Amino acid sequence: MGSGIDLRTWTYIDILQPQTAAFVATISRGYMPLVGQASLLVEVSPGMDVNRVTDAVLKRTSCTPGMQIVERRYGVLEVHHEDQGQVRAAGDAISDILGIAEKDRLKPRLVSAQKITGLEGQHSMIVNRFRHGNFVHEDETLLVLETHPAGYALLAANEAEKAADIQILEFLSFGAFGRVYLGGGEEDIEEASKAAIAALEGIDGRDNPGAPAIFY
Repeated sequence: MGSGIDLRTWTYIDILQPQTAAFVATISRGYMPLVGQASLLVEVSPGMDVNRVTDAVLKRTSCTPGMQIVERRYGVLEVHHEDQGQVRAAGDAISDILGIAEKDRLKPRLVSAQKITGLEGQHSMIVNRFRHGNFVHEDETLLVLETHPAGYALLAANEAEKAADIQILEFLSFGAFGRVYLGGGEEDIEEASKAAIAALEGIDGRDNPGAPAIFY
């Protein structure tokens, strides 16, 4: 891997959906994205090297950083812009300056998928206590997807929202694993699940071996 950086996630979002954009804006400590903008999320290891990624993007493009999260092992950068060309140029800047490319990323792996129908009222309240997005209600369906690497949770949430009338409750796109919590009607959740999984399966890159996904 160029420059000693291990590229874990590299994912483009063509059009940020309303709930996904609002969720990123809610948790962001950077500059908030807007609905319809394009986005690039890059996850690297060691975590401190994400500063070099941010430097490359901001010196070469007009993209705005929404998230920069620096952990000991993993670092995540999300940038966005209304011009998809600028977001693509951000990827080019990372490749040119740091010697890593989109093809060097890990393929996403679905670790587990849990679907709970007819959600009990107290269960819905527990989920609602930790969510940063919308609410899930009693008797609705809850879907929890777990991804590896974590950064692909953003793509899964955005594509799920494109496909169906669901509520984005929470997603975690940094750390060892990513998680996406969705709520809604059973049929809508089924369509959202299919779209999210298809999006993950459509990404190429380095092999990412692991145990088969667990579905509940």
